[in-house]
Amino acid sequence: MGGFFGAISRGDALGDVFFGTDYHSHLGTRRGGIAVYDEEIGLQREIHNIQKAPFRTKFEHVFEDMKGTSAIGCISDFDPQPLLIRSSHGTYAICVIGLINNADELIKKYLDFGGHFDAMTGGGVNNTELCAALINQKKDFVEGIKFVQNEIKGSASILMLCDDGSIIAARDKLGRIPVLLGKNDEGYCVSFEAFAYTKLGYEDERELGPGEIVRITLDGIEQLSPPGKEMRMCAFLWSYYGYPTSTYEGVNVEVMRYRNGQIMARNDKEKGTIEGIDHVCGVPDSGTPHAIGYASESKIPFVRTFIKYTPTWSRSFIPTQQKERSKIAKMKQIPVRELIKDKSLLFVDDSIVRGTQLRETVEFLYDNGAKEVHMRSACPPIMFGCKYLNFSRATNDMELIARRTIMELEGEEGFKHIEEYSDGTTERGKKLREKIGKELHLKTLDFQSLEGVLESIGIEPCKLCTYCWNGKE
Repeated sequence: MGGFFGAISRGDALGDVFFGTDYHSHLGTRRGGIAVYDEEIGLQREIHNIQKAPFRTKFEHVFEDMKGTSAIGCISDFDPQPLLIRSSHGTYAICVIGLINNADELIKKYLDFGGHFDAMTGGGVNNTELCAALINQKKDFVEGIKFVQNEIKGSASILMLCDDGSIIAARDKLGRIPVLLGKNDEGYCVSFEAFAYTKLGYEDERELGPGEIVRITLDGIEQLSPPGKEMRMCAFLWSYYGYPTSTYEGVNVEVMRYRNGQIMARNDKEKGTIEGIDHVCGVPDSGTPHAIGYASESKIPFVRTFIKYTPTWSRSFIPTQQKERSKIAKMKQIPVRELIKDKSLLFVDDSIVRGTQLRETVEFLYDNGAKEVHMRSACPPIMFGCKYLNFSRATNDMELIARRTIMELEGEEGFKHIEEYSDGTTERGKKLREKIGKELHLKTLDFQSLEGVLESIGIEPCKLCTYCWNGKE
């Protein structure tokens, strides 16, 4: 997916942006970039591939090469950014978080004047450059950003560094991801993750509303366009992508995950399906807090049956190929055999997407002597690939294990009954769980209900996007 951080300061802003951007490394693994403005030098920019080395390692030299009183940085899973753009509005740096599904249509309609729009990254359209080209069609930045927000199918949160040193920040039209503002004695910052700036000594200023656009200078924060009334915040951020210390719309990620696990345990107790379980365990790392919540409610001891070896295997999803991801995931798992052998183990995972790595984890547990392995998913079956955010785990719908299982059970006719398959109390729902459980060699399998996820988040359901689970926009 990606994340960004920007700062404007009476002193040098580069240090804060270096560390603030690095604190978004959990959101992207392919590209990193920084753009800086200095009154004498102007705009400067660096972009690096971070697939084989973390952001800090790739950018630790920037303090010798760059300086400035305002800066923006970006971690991205796809497009190299920030980009430097020259236009009638002046020169500016821009980075974009989101997904554009109608890029070809927009290019043909607005940009291909009998020629070719040359904005390619790895054979595809660079969405950041496309957004910039659309912005440049209009008389000013505000009108241009609103044009982008209205014309794209998908989402785009935008951060810009202008050639006067000011920063423009825009949250995507329906607020699918957060954009937060911080303040300290030296200036202001803007960030996807609030903890990124609180660690740097900033205090919370406020969170942008859906579609809101602001300009940030040393004089303050100027609202250029007010927020809209509708919001569709991504619910999956709390379940998986959000960092545990993050808080979105007033709801902390870790607290939500504890609560989510407690709700799953409460439901299992009501159904009488937790008898005979020796230990509750989490699939590290994001499944662990859900499991702690489950253990606290069920009164079954929480243990760590295997530990990830992170000093050299820090991120299992760095490789683009599933085979390599699975190999690295297996290399990272170090068992605690004394906690596995002859035990009935109930694991909680944040989600079950393809099921490939989970199947190998289950086999790994049986190889180390587990008596039984039960699995709970902290979110409902994923039925649709996300079309609003560029998730690393987004995939073709038929690669999703829930979708594929429905096809095997009932063919395309089954897709008319997705709501039933999601519901574990229906006959179709029971068959889905039984078949996936058998495929993954699980004694039992269940998923959190949509209602349970919404309860654990605790904000109005109409403000949340649940498209990946129920297909509702």
